[in-house]
Amino acid sequence: MLEKYRTRGTTASEIAAGVEAAVSEGRLPPGATLPPVRELAADAGVSPGTAAAAYRLLRERGVIETAGRRGTRVRPRPASTVREEIRIEVPPGVRDLSKGNPDPALLPPLGEALAAAARAHAERPALYGTGDDEELIALAGERMRADGIPAGPVAITSGTLDAVERVLAAHLRPGDAVAVEDPGWAALLDLAATLGLRTVPMRLDDEGPLPAELGRALRAGARAVVITARAQNPTGAALSSARAHALRELLAAYPEVLLIEDDHGAGFVDLPLHPLAGATRRWVLTRSTAKALGPDLRVAPITGDPVTLDRLRGRQRLAAGWVSHLLQRVVAHLWRTDAVDTAAVAASYARRRDGLVTALAARGIRAHGRSGLNVWVPVPDESTAITRLLALGWAAAPGARNRLGTPPALRLTVSTLGEHDIDPLADALTTAVHPPAPTGRYG
Repeated sequence: MLEKYRTRGTTASEIAAGVEAAVSEGRLPPGATLPPVRELAADAGVSPGTAAAAYRLLRERGVIETAGRRGTRVRPRPASTVREEIRIEVPPGVRDLSKGNPDPALLPPLGEALAAAARAHAERPALYGTGDDEELIALAGERMRADGIPAGPVAITSGTLDAVERVLAAHLRPGDAVAVEDPGWAALLDLAATLGLRTVPMRLDDEGPLPAELGRALRAGARAVVITARAQNPTGAALSSARAHALRELLAAYPEVLLIEDDHGAGFVDLPLHPLAGATRRWVLTRSTAKALGPDLRVAPITGDPVTLDRLRGRQRLAAGWVSHLLQRVVAHLWRTDAVDTAAVAASYARRRDGLVTALAARGIRAHGRSGLNVWVPVPDESTAITRLLALGWAAAPGARNRLGTPPALRLTVSTLGEHDIDPLADALTTAVHPPAPTGRYG
């Protein structure tokens, strides 16, 4: 095959395992071209059918991709390269704004809710065959309808990524194209690679994906589209009414496309929801509670068309089976008792986020952060900016985790910032992005 790797194995599984190991060990780097099927077969001493089967296994695992006349090559970011591993070492004493966590002080105490869930469990223990918690399903449905989401069946999953993985796997096959935001959620980009899907990036502005980008992705054959409604990670974009209308019109012309809408911002964002749900025949909208109630509450209500929800439940039954009823009852209790002052939480995050964006603008630094926990700061070079910022006592996440084809940037999570932190951080970012010119003098 390549200079540093020779095909090994006599079965499709053995050949695929050898190639995957070579990719993981760096002997086949991302983008490396692999030989045609017949050449691979001759090199390994197997039949062309066996070689083709090996390539099929590798595509299904997200290790390689076939790009028409460009041939077969190792994916730019194969499944073995997790984007979250693109990280920096944060020295002691440096303020870490790279993690993406909510402010613990704004999360509700769980003691009363856990006690209530334990009492309910003692009275009505959840055993095999028990459905999702009826109260949580009813509360989730009411909240969704109040936000203009079309009425549909409701299910409970273990967070947004769990829901998205099951829906994509139920509808798509390896090699299918999925349109994703660029920059976008790192975990979703990794998931697409793991499932062997081909990502079609959509650029966005503060109001969400650009209509021209969605249109291009749909014309390119995207079979699924994943869009964040509010608090987009990493840019903070949120769909406006006008943008949502434009995107719905585009999607309506492709009714068989699967629409996945992520509204994890529900509960900590003060901007209204402008849902796309229902624009196509197959759609889902998921609402994780992680940022509003706590990351350890792995509960995400999801609604959608009946066929997609049935497929999701079927795959769920074959895997985890269900989401802990204790956790479901905890979330139901927190919602029923209004344990979180949503307006106050949203206002607190907005003050920190808007404060940093405004302070940077005053210093000539363009930044984005319309909603959510993060501020996205374009920079000339990520490595240089991160190194300079570390030296000044602050750590930011490299934008490379989130980017496909968009320019370099840093992501800063504002959840731990106090009012007194804004100006020092803005000064440090200004120095990191535009360091003062040398004076030309010694000493």
